[in-house]
Amino acid sequence: MTAPIPRDMPDVPALPQPPALLPSPVPATAVVPPVRRRLAAAYRLLTALLALTGVTLGLLSADPAGRTLSQFVIQANLLLALIMLASAWRAWRARPPLPASVTGAALLYVAIAALVHHLLLANAASPFALPEAMATPTGEPAVASRILHTATPLAATVNWLLLTTPGRLHLRHIMTWLLYPLAYLGFSLARGELLLPGAQGRYLYPFLDVEHHGYRGVLGDALLIGLACYALAALVVATDHIRPDPARHLPVTGFRLRPPVG
Repeated sequence: MTAPIPRDMPDVPALPQPPALLPSPVPATAVVPPVRRRLAAAYRLLTALLALTGVTLGLLSADPAGRTLSQFVIQANLLLALIMLASAWRAWRARPPLPASVTGAALLYVAIAALVHHLLLANAASPFALPEAMATPTGEPAVASRILHTATPLAATVNWLLLTTPGRLHLRHIMTWLLYPLAYLGFSLARGELLLPGAQGRYLYPFLDVEHHGYRGVLGDALLIGLACYALAALVVATDHIRPDPARHLPVTGFRLRPPVG
């Protein structure tokens, strides 16, 4: 039997306002356990091996190999191979992906090398066309050229579009990305000055040939190519913000947080 409720109940004091909760960011690993991204790891490992194969074939078929190692396409593919190996390891170990600015730089450099080859060096309508670039190579040089100028740029693009999170690239990254092409310009001009006039392969690219175009012409061509590289980098950044998110195809886990993509 319950006790009767008294008629005169005292006023209950109002409860004080509860304190506001302070924001406390929770890492994704506290909600969703790390997941190995086996597909991303395997694809990136294959991309790295492809780039290393192209570089190796290019060096074996070159004479001298030191001149080939100084080419922008070789250096860009070596950088791509290193970044793909690091990304594959992090994906296999369920570690956070590399910064988007790093993978974006590797993509930009191999894209620049591919476009320069196809539009300037191997294009009969270009004033900088090279006979050896327009000729149909055979054997190891043919395989190396197709890998370095076509296969690895496409593989890097597929990795960026399908295996990385969009919206991570920003315009502020562009100036940092262009430091390497600018340093390569200085390296190429300094290398040409150190070699004897008339030496074979003194200048690595015809648009950097001071003997034929002079410094004014070379710097003018370099400025135009630099502006084109900036436009290409801006296009990559813009595309990164409008491309679909591959993570939306992941299975629902019941939590708002999901394992990282990339």
